Amino acid sequence: MNGKAAPSEVRSGSARSRLDRGRGALGPALELVHTGRAPTRSVLTAELGVTRATAGVVAAELEALGLITVEPGAAGGSQGRPSHRLTVAEDGPVVLAAQVHADGYRAALVGLGGRIVATTPGCESVDADPVQVISAVVDAGAELLETSGRRCAGAGLAVPSAVEDPEGLALNPLHLAWPVGAPVRRIFAERIAAAGLDVRAFTGNDVNLAALAEHRHGAGRGAAHLLCVATGHRGVGGALVLDGRLHTGSSGLALEVGHLTVNPEGRPCHCGSRGCLDVEADPLAFLMAAGREPGPEVSLLQQSTDLLRDAYAEPRVRMAAEEMIDRLGLGLAGLVNILNPDRIILGGLHRALLDADPDRLRAVVADRSLWGRSGGVPILACTLDHNSLVGAAELAWQPVLDDPMGVLA
Repeated sequence: MNGKAAPSEVRSGSARSRLDRGRGALGPALELVHTGRAPTRSVLTAELGVTRATAGVVAAELEALGLITVEPGAAGGSQGRPSHRLTVAEDGPVVLAAQVHADGYRAALVGLGGRIVATTPGCESVDADPVQVISAVVDAGAELLETSGRRCAGAGLAVPSAVEDPEGLALNPLHLAWPVGAPVRRIFAERIAAAGLDVRAFTGNDVNLAALAEHRHGAGRGAAHLLCVATGHRGVGGALVLDGRLHTGSSGLALEVGHLTVNPEGRPCHCGSRGCLDVEADPLAFLMAAGREPGPEVSLLQQSTDLLRDAYAEPRVRMAAEEMIDRLGLGLAGLVNILNPDRIILGGLHRALLDADPDRLRAVVADRSLWGRSGGVPILACTLDHNSLVGAAELAWQPVLDDPMGVLA
């Protein structure tokens, strides 16, 4: 024995050294692949600021964890070398995502990349007891998991209420008949555990989560200061994503834009005021202004978007749409003055209103906002189906994105 290490031992030690150096890059690397910002290993190398060898080890480790797939690709790396393609693993872990809204609930399994793997049919009734509703949606999700045979990495729930931190109380479930301050985070975590799932459970406001999903996978990609305003089944919500993170305020209650006054002499609002966006620019307000009696057959959101699509040429429907666009534009202009976003995205019925008359909405915002005339803020439609569900999944994926090895190894 001469005391020298064999070449294979040197190579093995070198690989271990690269892995040790790259461990801290596993989370950032996974997030880059998850959000589509690193489609190849050469891009991953550049984004992480590491050597090609270290990036290779990091990618291999994520592949070993079952999170991504590394495949040979066409030439695209430095000096014309083929750059391996990186994609999220089609058969990798999933998270259980759930959403409760005024017209029902839905559960889904969501993989990395924001891809919905499986979903339950939407239920069209909501019990006044949050325990009953959350139990039902968790049971539906657990059945999906059992059928899929996939590993579950976490669980997330979206609710139509501000969710106070750190207790996780639903402080204004105005359209659900739930008690104010319902402990939705605790209930959800308990039901997840009762279903036999040993994973962390998270809960958040539905529009906040829709904004997070759109920022990572949809119309908000690349925005530094993203404002999202949406009306789903009832009411109006807002969210702000700053540098990739939700701005939730000191206790999770920021961006309650539904209670901006846009018509001082308008309809009474649940909050005690009058003429708030919540009651002036939601599906029920549109149906009433258009002279339509809401029916029980489908959700208010579906009824209002169908009416806008099928009967926009009718004078009363068009007038109702224009009135709502003006109210919405007034609210957006005020938010632009306060927040100075670099992009606005609209969801739910607001997305349909934007599609119906984009010039009118943009003109109102430009006319009423301080900065509108000089440059204008891009106003786009949300692009993801079920974006609140995908956002609930983002909450559940976040611990994995922060520490893939620690959570999944």
